[in-house]
Amino acid sequence: MVRFSLLASSWKKFDWILALSVVVLSFIGLAAIYSVDLSRGDTLIYTPRQIMALVIALAVFFVASQFHVSFYESTSRLAYLAAFILLVAVLFFGVNIRGTTGWFHVFGFSLQPAEIAKVSLIMFLAWRTERQARRFDKWQFVVATLVMTLLLAGLIMLQPDLGSAVILLGSWFGLLVLTGTKRRYIVGLVLLAIAVAVVGWFFLLKGYQKERLMTFVDPGRDPLGTGYNVTQSIIAVGSGQMMGRGLGFGSQSQLHFLPEAQTDFIFSVISEELGFVGVMLVLGLYLLVLWRLVRIARNSRSDFSAYLVLGVSLIFLFHMIINIGAAIGLLPVTGVTLPFLSYGGSSLIISFLLIGIAQSAARSS
Repeated sequence: MVRFSLLASSWKKFDWILALSVVVLSFIGLAAIYSVDLSRGDTLIYTPRQIMALVIALAVFFVASQFHVSFYESTSRLAYLAAFILLVAVLFFGVNIRGTTGWFHVFGFSLQPAEIAKVSLIMFLAWRTERQARRFDKWQFVVATLVMTLLLAGLIMLQPDLGSAVILLGSWFGLLVLTGTKRRYIVGLVLLAIAVAVVGWFFLLKGYQKERLMTFVDPGRDPLGTGYNVTQSIIAVGSGQMMGRGLGFGSQSQLHFLPEAQTDFIFSVISEELGFVGVMLVLGLYLLVLWRLVRIARNSRSDFSAYLVLGVSLIFLFHMIINIGAAIGLLPVTGVTLPFLSYGGSSLIISFLLIGIAQSAARSS
């Protein structure tokens, strides 16, 4: 039975440092999106929508932080089922954007079920891990959680959305490592992942996804085609130098050399226009967010709270690694957003929802 228990009005355990960090990141993202918008003409397209999404995200964050963490534990299985249904439905009724059928259009807004799946999965995994009662020496636990993760990741791959699927699998694997699962299971999973990667290359990946991976290895193989984005992104990152060129004065973003500057390559825009100083500020804020999340997990009174917040931190960590790694040419471009910075209502709202859930765990401890 679902318990809709609310927390008391006390805010003593509310992590204000965590909240302030993500708000500052969001305003930096707004500034970068506004800069990209300036290059599109007199009418702002992205900025007003992102401001509206931020208002909604802050409201979601506040509401999510008010529930006792037991609410998320009680609804974890229902949330997983809802995510599964949405991922199936989007394949039949979703809108195709840039080759991916992964969005619903609802009242003028785009809803991305893959983002919802990230929240639902870590809730479910935290619930399942707590029920294991710290007995992680059983292979049934590893297999059961892997199957539940693959169900969602597989549906996301059918859209196809490789980046989100990798984040789900990475978060699952990260939780296994953090819970102290036997080493031989971890080694076996790594070997299995290598085998799956080989099979996936020949039978699962689309042609354009293979080309992205090949371009990652050698961007110069198609500098005006699939390698163009990575090449321009690296140029943008390097041209910012120490202080940057200033907001609205980045040549790569303002002259449209950098495709999808407001989403996939927002880090490149920040690097070019705010320079090394701006990049260090952003990375410092991200490290602060991760530190506060780990701190909440360590102080949690229940295993569910601890694993839930660790799952939140892993989602953010993998988003950061994949997005920034792609921007600087160390990882393939998979379309993964940078939390709180990239343009996109679903991404921003879900990011604040995750922080709200972490605040719920902090206030419930």
